[in-house]
Order: sequence, then C-alpha cells, then structure tokens
Amino acid sequence: MSEKKKLLFIYPQLYTFVKTDLELLSDKFQIISFNQKWSSKYLLPFNLIVQFFYLLFNIVKVDKILISFGGYHSLLPALFGKIFNKKIFIIVHGTDCVSFPEINYGNLRNPIMRFFISNTYNLVDKILPVSKSLVYTKNTYYSKTPIEFGYSYHLKDITTPYKVIHNAVDHSFWCKDKKTLKDNNTFISVLSNGKEHIKGIDLLCEVTSSFPNCKFFLAGIDKIDSLKIPKNVICLGRLNPKQLREYYSKSRFYLQLSNTEGFGVSLCEAMLCECIPIVSSVNMLPEIVGDTGFILESRDSSMLSRLINDAISCNFDLLSKRARLKIKDNYYMQKRKSSLIKELTSK
Repeated sequence: MSEKKKLLFIYPQLYTFVKTDLELLSDKFQIISFNQKWSSKYLLPFNLIVQFFYLLFNIVKVDKILISFGGYHSLLPALFGKIFNKKIFIIVHGTDCVSFPEINYGNLRNPIMRFFISNTYNLVDKILPVSKSLVYTKNTYYSKTPIEFGYSYHLKDITTPYKVIHNAVDHSFWCKDKKTLKDNNTFISVLSNGKEHIKGIDLLCEVTSSFPNCKFFLAGIDKIDSLKIPKNVICLGRLNPKQLREYYSKSRFYLQLSNTEGFGVSLCEAMLCECIPIVSSVNMLPEIVGDTGFILESRDSSMLSRLINDAISCNFDLLSKRARLKIKDNYYMQKRKSSLIKELTSK
C-alpha cells in the first residue's frame, strides 16, 4: 500500500464545515494542520511571524497545500507553496468573496484584507468555491438597485481557474426524530452573535407580532440587544448538534432570510430534518430549496407576511418529505469527498 501524500491544511477557525473536510480528506491524505487564533487583530503580526517560520521549516515536508477561506492566514502559505513548487488550492466560503458595506459585511471591504485575499487568489493553482454565486452574482433582493458580488467582480484581475464543489451535510445524522411530532406553528433560524442584520432577523421581527399563535426560535444566540424582540421570538442560545437536531425535528419551518449567504449549511441540515424552507432569493439559496419551499423575492415585510401565511396553509407532509430528499440527493458527503479528492490529486 502506497504512503499517503501529505496535505498541509490551513484554516482560520475550526468551523463545522472545515472539520467535515478534514474528516473527508483524511482517508486519502495525511493531514497536517497548523492552528492559530486569527480572530484577534492584535495578534496578527505575531501570527504572521509564527506562520512564516513554521512554513519555512515545514513546507518541504508536505506535498500539497489546501487553504480554507481567504484572509490574513492564506497569503504566506500560498506564497511558500508557489516558491517551493507545491500545488495550492483554496476553498472559498462567502465572506472572502464579498464587499457589502450596507450591512457591514465582507472581508473585501478592508483594503489590507483585500490585499491578502487578492494576492492569495492569484498565487493558488485553483479556487474551489462552495457556490457559483461566490464567483459572481447579482443581488436583487436587498434593494431595488441590483448589487453585484463575487470575487471576480470585486477582484477583476483574478484569472485563476476555479471549480465549484458544493458543501455537504451528513444525512445519516441530520434526520427527524421519528418520535417527535412537528408543531405546525413553529419556525426556526440559526445564526451567530452580531449577525442579526446579515441573517435578516430584523426583517423577521417586523412581522412576527402578526402571527401571535406561532413561535419563532433563534438558535445560536442568547439575546439581541440591537432589536426589540416580540414575545413569540425565542432565543435558544448556543446548541450542540444533538440539541439543534431536536429543535429541527419539532419545527415545521426553517427561515433563512439572509441578505447574502455563501452556501446555507444550516438550511440543508434543517431540510434533512424535514423543515419546510422559507428563504431569501440570494446566492444559491433558491437553488438549494427548488420546489420544496418558499422564496422571498425582495426584502419586504409585507411580502414576508404573505409568504408565511402561504406556508402555514401548505401541504406539510408533501413539502417536508420533498425537502429532505432534495438535500439527500444533491448535497451528500461522498459527492463532496470524491470531488475534492479528484481536484487535489489532478496533475
């Protein structure tokens, strides 16, 4: 049996989807990862110095380099890879392809970060976006004037080839608990602290008082200081995967009202648990949902109210089953694993 090739995997934080990729690739490669805390701007100079010396002494020991996200952490590995003639790939996820100052979102807003990302994308051998919309998209949801996004729009000098490889979700774990009955008047959304406006929770809070018999769960946050929260909007705090699956199982609908979205992993998880999706018409959310749910075409509270009314009077069983099958048939682990390995082993 041949020895596994050594893959240096660089990422800024161990997000769930990064952990998934580590697990998927470990069968084929010997994964070498170097973890640093890139979230603190005060540690940036120190992190870059430490990363420089790590790469200097270890780059010759690896065969290929895979970077997750473009950012401060990505430029030196790409530069060392180019100097030492190593194949370099980068997976881009969303914030590293966007400048959206209207909602204070996107790494490409920051000129210094933009420099790091732009040079990274030019140095790597291939870019692996999780959605075609990260290359280019036109957002007609947020305002009446279309807004253009994507790294090919913001960074017009990028000529690096790309291959779209969608994210994947474990359908064996994310499935409805058969003993749990869904409450037809329950909705759930998933977000993290500080992302209320990005995820459209401000829009949601404009309409929830019109549905006093419904409950709207917000998983991932304990409270929202920036918004007046109606009584039927309930913050659940941070949940572990089993707890989140339990709430998906009891919720009839999943709301993803994002103003921009890289992919929609939480949406896929919820749909696998037979939640009927209600999503904004941004990026690839409509493609994920297809004919299994409801699409909000514009950021408009009246339109959202009408859509929720349509949803609570729909054929629940038909759409719930259809939602699970849509994800199970299109965004499964083996598909992403095969696609990643094919790209990483190509000559």
